[in-house]
Amino acid sequence: MSQKPLSRYATALGRDVHYMEWGSATSPALVMWHGFARTGRDFEYSAEALADRWHIICPDTIGCGLSEWSPAPDKEYSVHHYAQLAASLLDALGIDRCRWVGTSMGGHVGMIAASGLLKGRITRMVLNDVGPDTPGSEMKRIADYMSKPPIFNKVKEAERFMSTQYAAMGFMTDEQWLWRAETSVRRLPDGRVTPHYDPAMVLQFTHYPDDYEQWAAYDSIDIPVLCLRGEQSDLLLADTADEMRRRGPRAVVVTIPGCGHAPALNVPEQIGLVERFLAADATTNTK
Repeated sequence: MSQKPLSRYATALGRDVHYMEWGSATSPALVMWHGFARTGRDFEYSAEALADRWHIICPDTIGCGLSEWSPAPDKEYSVHHYAQLAASLLDALGIDRCRWVGTSMGGHVGMIAASGLLKGRITRMVLNDVGPDTPGSEMKRIADYMSKPPIFNKVKEAERFMSTQYAAMGFMTDEQWLWRAETSVRRLPDGRVTPHYDPAMVLQFTHYPDDYEQWAAYDSIDIPVLCLRGEQSDLLLADTADEMRRRGPRAVVVTIPGCGHAPALNVPEQIGLVERFLAADATTNTK
């Protein structure tokens, strides 16, 4: 990676929010929001490629990465609260309008924001392997896994685990798997490493069981939407993607061959799809 991002912090809804900033603040704004229990650094390969045209903000959701862990996890770990967090963050950064790329959970945050607090401020949206509903069996699997974060003696062990756990992403080199491990873990007091998120985030699945049922929000979106679906995705089913074509904003759905949940947005073909869609009707950012 040659483009150098800046590591920044802002206060949103009273919480310390970390984000990576790419490109010039005079360029049109692009927010890239990561998936559940991930971090904004997941977008580094695509952000590097897009930074010559966009002012890119890649936040860590509260409870993830370097952002503050919520002192009220039963109230704040929900996608509706994350949408409020996004609006507060954009206000803090002086960003009036933006494009949005959301992977998995980040897509749900975007749908809620674009139909609510950020309606009219999000002008185009990419939903990366995410739709308005998610199979309950898969949500239970994710909740079970996230409630017991694995612990590793060495970062290389985490790398091997992630290359298996996230193998469905496809198109990842050995170098990229190591990068993903390095940007996904934190040291414990005993020196071992574990994924960099607050285990209390799992409360989202028990306190807000309808968080990932968002057809009402989707149907009220009135901006162009591109949906990328991994060919073998178990979270965005083909029937759901077909329904997304027919209703609401009538998303353009593109199937990404050779991967499941979720495309890593790290290869030229995937980045090109995002870039061409975002660039349509691009205007300068309003501060």
